[in-house]
Amino acid sequence: MTFYEQLRHFADSYFLVFMFLVFLTFCLWPFRPGAKAHVEDARNSIFKEDHDG
Repeated sequence: MTFYEQLRHFADSYFLVFMFLVFLTFCLWPFRPGAKAHVEDARNSIFKEDHDG
């Protein structure tokens, strides 16, 4: 097995699983129990220092 074939096998199998886990982590990160304060702050950040005049 050549070096290219080994890298190709790694990229096709293990790296795909790794990237899926990273994607899943990013999708679920805002829903963790300790993130409520950060989510609330981000949600209301567009209204801070809002001057209508």
